[in-house]
Amino acid sequence: MRNRKRIWSLALGCLLAALAPGMQAKEKHGFEIKNGSFVFDGKPVRIVSGEMHYARIPHQYWRHRLQMVKAMGLNTVATYVFWNLHEPEEGKWDFDGDKDLAGFIKIAGEEGLHVILRPGPYACAEWEFGGYPWWLQNKEGIELRRDNPVFLEYAKKYIDRLYREVGGLQVTKGGPIIMVQVENEFGSYAAQRKDIPLDEHRRYNAKIKEELVAARFDVPLFTSDGSWLFAGGSIEGVLPTANGESNVANLKKLVNEYHNGEGPYMVAEFYSGWLAHWAEPHPHTDASVLARKTEEYLQQDVSFNFYMVHGGTNFGFTSGANYNKSHDIQPDLTSYDYDAPITEAGWRTPKYDSLRNVIKKYVAYAVPEAPEAYPVIEIPSIKLSRVADLLGYVERIKPVQNDQPLTFEQLNQGHGYVLYSRKFNQPISGTLEVPGLRDYAVVYIDGEKAGELNRYYKNYSLEIDIPFNATLEILVENMGRINYGPEIVRNNKGIVSPVKINGMEIAGDWEMYPLPMAECPDINRYPSEAVRACPVTDVQALAGRPVVYEGSFTLSDTGDTFIDMESWGKGIVFINGKNIGRYWQAGPQQTLFIPGVWLKKGENKIVIFEQLNNELKSEVRTVKTPVLTKLK
Repeated sequence: MRNRKRIWSLALGCLLAALAPGMQAKEKHGFEIKNGSFVFDGKPVRIVSGEMHYARIPHQYWRHRLQMVKAMGLNTVATYVFWNLHEPEEGKWDFDGDKDLAGFIKIAGEEGLHVILRPGPYACAEWEFGGYPWWLQNKEGIELRRDNPVFLEYAKKYIDRLYREVGGLQVTKGGPIIMVQVENEFGSYAAQRKDIPLDEHRRYNAKIKEELVAARFDVPLFTSDGSWLFAGGSIEGVLPTANGESNVANLKKLVNEYHNGEGPYMVAEFYSGWLAHWAEPHPHTDASVLARKTEEYLQQDVSFNFYMVHGGTNFGFTSGANYNKSHDIQPDLTSYDYDAPITEAGWRTPKYDSLRNVIKKYVAYAVPEAPEAYPVIEIPSIKLSRVADLLGYVERIKPVQNDQPLTFEQLNQGHGYVLYSRKFNQPISGTLEVPGLRDYAVVYIDGEKAGELNRYYKNYSLEIDIPFNATLEILVENMGRINYGPEIVRNNKGIVSPVKINGMEIAGDWEMYPLPMAECPDINRYPSEAVRACPVTDVQALAGRPVVYEGSFTLSDTGDTFIDMESWGKGIVFINGKNIGRYWQAGPQQTLFIPGVWLKKGENKIVIFEQLNNELKSEVRTVKTPVLTKLK
């Protein structure tokens, strides 16, 4: 009997192994780069792709959005992988729910789409820190994006872990993944970091390729750069593709130069729209220009990937930022609509229809009809029943004490807010200077608002008057780590250098109160004296102070909607515990997308953290159409 059980156990084990991802149970295919072409199962093919990022879309909507991609005439979907999404804390991996990358790839395959995987480990993508985990900055001896043994060790751990999740979904193992990108836009970084020799840049890039190969990614690899940046970004034996290249003759010339005199030729980022920053106009791309360029690529046998075909949303604290000489930081919007053919909420646009009509003329396969959009609802009024004083709450938290202000990273905190506090035994007045502000601050003296500081506007000082025995408080917000360019290696948050008053460094007796807002604030945990009914009668007590509002609303039917925050100041919104992102009166985004799958029939809960609170509120509403282009 024991022997029989053992035989059955061995047989079952063999059967399970055969059915495991990447094993014999799947039909394997071949995809290769050969004779200047992309070749699938022995036949030349053209890649007609669109980019969408699983992490910017609720997983319940993945199939709908992928069906939209297919119905536009595309045969491939591309996605970045964001390392920090999957390893938010060192060694703690998460590939569940909205982070289920393998699930997204499987659905793409089921819908008849190939997949291009862009794992980085650097992504850019207007994503927080370009996809790097914030905690990497705490590692001794690390130099990001460089031939540095500490960084490469952590990159290898990420790549190896990623292979465990999706390696079996490569086309060579019966899955839909046809290509994998090495690093990302490294040529531009190499051009910007002239302090590092080009040979070292190229050595680093090649080592990322080696780590991917060692992890057993065995589909064709490619790099993605502006065509004028191939010198720093290309890797021997790896296909170079060009971002934003509109000159087909130049594309072919440069690919031939760096790829043994032959193609295939691909524009890996064919921009259908453009990114948007807070306090700046929202860019717009003309649909007719885009359609004409698409037709030219199709006529000239150029493969391409629309960036983006569908943008989605930077939920929570996932949005990144840019940097230039005019602004020390340019935070990206919560919305990643991108003026793409498929809107943030999954709606088809005139741009979608014009591109679909062009593509249908040049592809041999049948193009299905687009699925219907999800229903949209409007909630005319959501009553806010309670409001809580954040400053009253933090008084109950045990602070971290230090002679100098500590950064978020030193406090072992990635995102959200930190309240910096210092008591003065003697009066002092004059100019408060916080040159190391990262990124936005509201300043209080004994709980009364003294002013705002803002890295975007390079506003690092204000006049203050601190009386005897008073407390200075600085509430600092991380608005997203820089995701592009050389400043990516200087990405600590909070207050990163000494605070000064009248040029004198203020040292000693600093207290820090971490407020990561990783979970929805619970008003029930606040001291009773910090919570009031809403609308409140004691208006002056809370005016200008940071507060948390709470309310509830009942729905008989659910659907997508957009919460209208135009009359509010600055903060974040939670719906049923989900952080749907930040708002800011500066615009151009005045509404936040609420996916219908995050609502429920019956009672729903809303919590709003309002940093400025210039005007106390008693209600908020939602609308059926987004407002993304209104600057204040």
